[in-house]
Amino acid sequence: MAKQSNVDTSSVVIRMKDIVKTFGSFVANDHINLTVHKGEVHAILGENGAGKSTLMNVLYGLYHPTSGSIEINGNEVRIDSPQKAIELGIGMVHQHFMLVQPFTVTENIILGTEPTKGMVVDTKKAREKIVELSERYNLKVDPDAKIEDISVGMQQRVEILKVLYRNAEHLILDEPTASLTPQEITELIDIIHHLTADGKSVILITHKLKEIKAAADFCTIIRRGKYINTVKVSECDENQLAAMMVGRDVEFKVEKKEMNPGEVVLDVRELRAKDYRHVEILKGLNLSVRRGEIVGLAGVDGNGQSELVEIITGLRKAESGEITMHGESIYNTTPKQAFEKGVTSIPEDRQKHGLVLDFSVSENLILQNFAKAPYAKHGILQKNAIEQHATEMIEKFDIRPSGCNQRLAGELSGGNQQKVIIAREVTNDSDLLIAVNPTRGLDVGAIEFVHKYLVEQRNKNKAILLVSFELDEIMSLSDRIEVIFDGQIVGSVAGKGADEKELGFMMAGGVKHE
Repeated sequence: MAKQSNVDTSSVVIRMKDIVKTFGSFVANDHINLTVHKGEVHAILGENGAGKSTLMNVLYGLYHPTSGSIEINGNEVRIDSPQKAIELGIGMVHQHFMLVQPFTVTENIILGTEPTKGMVVDTKKAREKIVELSERYNLKVDPDAKIEDISVGMQQRVEILKVLYRNAEHLILDEPTASLTPQEITELIDIIHHLTADGKSVILITHKLKEIKAAADFCTIIRRGKYINTVKVSECDENQLAAMMVGRDVEFKVEKKEMNPGEVVLDVRELRAKDYRHVEILKGLNLSVRRGEIVGLAGVDGNGQSELVEIITGLRKAESGEITMHGESIYNTTPKQAFEKGVTSIPEDRQKHGLVLDFSVSENLILQNFAKAPYAKHGILQKNAIEQHATEMIEKFDIRPSGCNQRLAGELSGGNQQKVIIAREVTNDSDLLIAVNPTRGLDVGAIEFVHKYLVEQRNKNKAILLVSFELDEIMSLSDRIEVIFDGQIVGSVAGKGADEKELGFMMAGGVKHE
């Protein structure tokens, strides 16, 4: 359901005119316009690498525009640093939080702007202001909790409080729901509505069309760095928004032919493991995946999914149990041994476990195979073969910008980094593909693309284990859904005709109704 808009369109607070931003010969923003009103939620929608974050980094003073102008409250301004943006009432909450883990909530919020009483930091005064802001905007944050002890959703609230503490009137939220649970997303949208009801304006960068419909008044669409349109969200449906974003109709439903699963590829029995706190996280878990099927693992984050995947792929050791591939043990092996036994994965953390950010795109595409032909001969890398492979993958998987072979992987947008990993793991052509949140941070066009490739692998008689916090994705793709709660599989249902309420009930620890 769309948000009911009560925005006064005569009260323009931000106007960006004909913004151009180039990096060498690459044009990231090509004459983009943006108008934001007081008390408005304005979504910025575009494919991965379309230039959304670049535009917002220009507004926040992290980048200087090559040309174009910015007006705040009707006055043309030059924003040459984040400090200048803050002075103008602009605050930005980045996708990757910038918090000091051992510090408390209060210490993080006041960092750099500590109020003093004589020669001492006046923590009491700061804490009072934080409590007042927290209650005013329904943020519900414990000012004395340490960052390392609170959830990701709570950490995001701290980031929002940081910019409110600095008197921000205009908030930029960059992919704010990328790491949140469905409940936390609902709570965030409620917080956004509290902010705009108080006259704040919110710019929302997101790929999630449902969230745009639920939260935004207006939406500006950018495609390949160019301004496409600004629309009133209540007058567009999700299909229309998606089509404007990618320039074609997008198929939301995944087409799958019927398959008869073959023999068991992965078999996990009575697996027990501890988490980083040395608390038991997997408690005798049993799971199997067969050829020609996608098994979806549904559950709320923190119930042992990450530990299970890390153990299967050799990144973590289990306490006890059995794990076999085609009947051969891969229990507590190394990542290299697991790969050689036929295990490939799209990891949960693309930057930590999926890519070497200081390596080129070409090098990242052959990470597990760099010593094999045709990429190496007598121990010497064959650059022509590596480059040819990269060119083919960049075109096939639409990795942007095109021709980015020699670019460092760390220079690509998050969504395009994800495409590099998917291109590599799918073309590894192993018997088991473990996909962990494979579409996190991707736009709808790229999501459609990834889903197609996962189904294609399943149709080639590969075994797929899909771990996703997106219940829609699990229900759409899975042939069989296994529900994990408190380190155990608590229920199994067929993917076809799965009931969202029943799955949600089981994910919360309820027992499946027979």
